Amino acid sequence: MSRIKELFERKKQNILNVYCTAGYPRLNSTREIMKALQDNGADLIELGVPYSDPLADGPVIQASGSKAIQNGMTVSVLFQQLKDFRTEIQVPVVLMGYTNQVLQYGFERFCADAEKLGIDGLIFPDLPMYEYENEYKDIIKKHNLDFIFLITPETSEERVKKLDSLSSGFLYAVSSSSTTGKEKDFSVTEKYLQKLQGMNLTNPVLVGFGIKDKQTFETACKYANGAIIGTAYIKALENEADVKEATKQFLEGILKSPSLLGEGLG
Repeated sequence: MSRIKELFERKKQNILNVYCTAGYPRLNSTREIMKALQDNGADLIELGVPYSDPLADGPVIQASGSKAIQNGMTVSVLFQQLKDFRTEIQVPVVLMGYTNQVLQYGFERFCADAEKLGIDGLIFPDLPMYEYENEYKDIIKKHNLDFIFLITPETSEERVKKLDSLSSGFLYAVSSSSTTGKEKDFSVTEKYLQKLQGMNLTNPVLVGFGIKDKQTFETACKYANGAIIGTAYIKALENEADVKEATKQFLEGILKSPSLLGEGLG
C-alpha cells in the first residue's frame, strides 16, 4: 500500500498537507523544513520544485520560487538534497512542479529518480488530462507514483468524475479559479465542497488555495478529508532565521490554538 493511501485509510479526516518551496528561504533549508513540518503535525508534505513560469502560483509562492532559483535550486540539486531523506521523514511527500522542467530533465528519468528517493506522488497543474492519459500515465504508474489532478468550481461534474478515475492518492480541490494566496469567499467554497461531497468520488479530497489559518482549515475539513496550506506558511518563513521555530509556531496556530469555529460548531 502506498504511503498516501495508508495515511487516508488510517486518519481519514483533518489531514494537513503543507506546501513548501524547495531551496527556500535558503538553498539548504529543504530537509530542515521537511523535518520540522513532520515533527510539528503535518500529515503530508507538498514540495514545490521552483520554476521560472509557475502559472498556478500567486505572488508569494512565485517570489519564493524565484528566490530558490537564485539560491541555486534545480531538479538535480533537489534530488541530491533528498538522497536518503527517508531515513528521517516518514510522512508522504508529493512533488509539485511544471511539465516543462520535468521534460527538460527527462520525464521517465524524473519519475525513476523520484521513485528511487522515496517520493510518493506528483502534481503537475499544467499537464493536460489527454496527454497524461495517452503519454505519461503508464510511466508514472510504472514507477509507483500517485498522480494528483486539480479540480475547480468550474470543472464540470463529468470531468470531475473522469479526473477522479485517473487520479490516485487524492484529488486537489482548488477552492476557486485563481492563483494561490488570493482572498477567498468561503461561503462560495462551502457550496462547491458540499457538491463534491455528494458525488461519491473514489479518491479522498484535499482543499487548497485560500487555506491560511485554523478557521479556514477547519471549515475545509468539514466538507473534505483535509486541506493544503501553502502561501500562509511561505509568508511565515519569509523573514525568519530559525525555520524550525517558525514552523513550530505556525503549525501550532493551525492545529492547537482555540478557534471560534471549533468552539461554536463543535
